[in-house]
Amino acid sequence: MKRLLLACLCAAMLCGFAGAAHAKTLKMALDADPVSLDPHVQLSGGMLQYSHISFDPLVRWAKDGSFEPRLAVSWEQIDPLTTRFHLREGVKFHSGNTFTAKDVVWTLERLKQSQDYKFLFELFGPAKAVDDKTVDIVTTKPYGLVLAMATYIFPMDSAFYSGVDDSGQPKDAIVKTGPSFALTNESGTGPFYVTYREQGVKTVFTRFKDYWDTKSPGNVDEIVLTPIKEEATRVAALLSGDVDFIAPVPPQDLERVGSHKDVQLVTMSGTRVITFQLNQKRRPEFADKRVRMAFEYAVNNAGIVDKIMKGFATVAAQQSPAGYAGHNPELAPRFDLDKAKALMKEAGYEKGFTVTMIAPNNRYVNDEKVAQAVAGMLAKINVKVELKTMPKAQYWDEFDAQVADVQMIGWHADTEDSANFFEYLLMCPNKETGSGQYNSGNYCNPELDALIVAANAEFDPAKRAAMLQQAEKMAYDDAAYVNLHWQNNSWAGRKNQKNLEHILNVMDFPYFGDLTIE
Repeated sequence: MKRLLLACLCAAMLCGFAGAAHAKTLKMALDADPVSLDPHVQLSGGMLQYSHISFDPLVRWAKDGSFEPRLAVSWEQIDPLTTRFHLREGVKFHSGNTFTAKDVVWTLERLKQSQDYKFLFELFGPAKAVDDKTVDIVTTKPYGLVLAMATYIFPMDSAFYSGVDDSGQPKDAIVKTGPSFALTNESGTGPFYVTYREQGVKTVFTRFKDYWDTKSPGNVDEIVLTPIKEEATRVAALLSGDVDFIAPVPPQDLERVGSHKDVQLVTMSGTRVITFQLNQKRRPEFADKRVRMAFEYAVNNAGIVDKIMKGFATVAAQQSPAGYAGHNPELAPRFDLDKAKALMKEAGYEKGFTVTMIAPNNRYVNDEKVAQAVAGMLAKINVKVELKTMPKAQYWDEFDAQVADVQMIGWHADTEDSANFFEYLLMCPNKETGSGQYNSGNYCNPELDALIVAANAEFDPAKRAAMLQQAEKMAYDDAAYVNLHWQNNSWAGRKNQKNLEHILNVMDFPYFGDLTIE
């Protein structure tokens, strides 16, 4: 086990418990833990959950879809390209350093170097520190999603991450695989700092005594995160009292968990789409639209929702869920086995072929079972699937390396905007810009890309929605990927967590700093 020696531990009196007799510990079991302590190493729901524990964004999403001030207390549009953010006074990093505008400038530049984040910030020029508590965020073109993007900006401690580590590597290096300073050290402004971590076993977060949000109702002094990927084991740990909070609650256990006398269940409709991508570079068969379409027709996504998800999901025929600007109500789910067989025959693959497939087994709800079901469905059109599943901690490296012909990917548009799906999952992969960073199918349609770029520059909501809906129709007609469903959210905690529902949201970023335990 590895004890993290963070800068704030040098000031243990500053960061320690106010009093052990009154300490409130939250024992939490999730299906996986963060892959790193570096918030910029991966754009994923798990890493954003971690960021909300140990860091703070400039603004964050409220339950009603509005923006809540966090490290920025207010903002204003200075000109069509410039948004001025006024920063909060008296904020300290876990190291004891004072938070200033230069940390925002530094963080934004680092985001633009991250392989996962840089495309999100492609339209952002250098930020400008007007003074210590004022920063101008400038875009190269008029851009209507600046506030949504500010929810991704979790200022890092620029002084803490500057210089080199003991190996001579820059402390600000963003390293997906292999050692780095930021992998095992953090200094954010969030309600909790990391005091112990053993990857895949346990992470301990301790309340930061100098946390700026003194008005928060939160009274949790310590969070002990234990990853439990096995669904039955995770539920049993909650019902027995071994842990206090779990997520997700598997669909088959919703009724049992919800009826337990000591437990409260919280569910919400979800917006995370679950899909499979078909790698056209690895397999020339997938460059044939008829083959991709056959895969779409062969997969009974309604059956998966009914049998595997126990109805706790919504069948998807596109990326954008209802309520998003790009949701196209004309698009209907496909399932027609005879049509799938006819398409395979027409394409010259009546006898089928063999493909490799990978999926995680602890990232999405019932992900392994869903992958197994899809493999069985494809067998009916003579496609033999060699399926390999693995924990999330190993999965993303394999996904990035595109080791398989067919790969599972789920995506929630954390900007709450349809364009985000296209930017990461369907735009032509481009390592320089970061577009298509999670497009392991290597699908590429320049016409679709141009439409998304134009939509992002369109300020008229109706015109922009029409463009995004057109993009969904283009992807649908081209069978760009295999649709499955939108995954619902589920959490459960002990009944002494008085405001549990209040700290949860459709984005699945629990605000644990605000949790109150009796």
